[in-house]
Amino acid sequence: MAQLIAIDARDAAASQLRGWGRYAACLIRALPAALPAGLTLELVDGGWPGPEVTFEQLVLPVQLKRRRAALVHVCNCFLPLVRPCPGVVTIHDLAFEAWPSDFSRRTGLKYRKLTPRAARSAERVICPSAFTARDLVERYGIDPGKVRVIPEAPALALGQAPVRGGPYLLAVGDLRQKKNLGALVRAFAALSRARKIPHRLVLAGVDSGEGAHLRALAGQAPLELTGYVDDARLDALIRGADLLVNPSLYEGFGLVVLEAMVRGTPVLAVRAGALPDTGGDAAEYFEPGDPDALAAALAKLLSSPEIRAGLAQRGREWGARFSWERTARETVAVYRELLE
Repeated sequence: MAQLIAIDARDAAASQLRGWGRYAACLIRALPAALPAGLTLELVDGGWPGPEVTFEQLVLPVQLKRRRAALVHVCNCFLPLVRPCPGVVTIHDLAFEAWPSDFSRRTGLKYRKLTPRAARSAERVICPSAFTARDLVERYGIDPGKVRVIPEAPALALGQAPVRGGPYLLAVGDLRQKKNLGALVRAFAALSRARKIPHRLVLAGVDSGEGAHLRALAGQAPLELTGYVDDARLDALIRGADLLVNPSLYEGFGLVVLEAMVRGTPVLAVRAGALPDTGGDAAEYFEPGDPDALAAALAKLLSSPEIRAGLAQRGREWGARFSWERTARETVAVYRELLE
């Protein structure tokens, strides 16, 4: 008789996939091909009209029992603490601990109360980077023997739509403090004034209304705020950029770094969080907290097509190591550890 793996698929159904929602969607698509004979997959998509925490902690365990699940995998933090089968939980990062002001009071409280309990309760914890795994062990005292590091992979479809409008550098993010976009805008504005570079700075994901303070920081430097962009537009923006810059001070993985690399777009990232794990030796880095370091790195890369070409080549080679097929295989290996 086949053993049933239940996957919490609620995040994969979001209309605008971000972060862990994209992880859930890509993993769920890749898992069936990685499952051996004797294991089947069943998705739990919620459909509960009440509070999320009630579904996660009370309704889901009843559904697992009814479905006779052999194992449950929750793709983001909220594993049922009492359940009828072994549990695997993916914890992407602990930004709600490191940057609590980036979360609403209610959301932050839920994460801080339930995530450490879920991690301690789980039979296995999956993290996308060694950085997140270390953070989890150090903050919560989790047994490192049950933590598995399984990286994510590029998720955007490669398109061919051209991007026009002259040279630009690109950052992808939102206005949370950890994203550190203000530091990038200040460094770009200073460089634009001093060197009169032909580039504009494009911030994908930042709404023009909410980003008024960034326009003030930019002054006369050319700054474009796109608001939310769909996958096709984001793919085109990454392909067309002379440089992808990720100044975020805390990331559990840094997926946009890989998206740039597989498209041959050179990457400049801050040496913080999981970004060095994700970019390896294929990205250029600057030290956090030093605006002069960021401006100097921008000046070097934007003035040197040869350096950017070398980064692009290394990025393609590095990015080719990551795939959702690999992620699915390694995730299934975690399931089999518990079921065999």
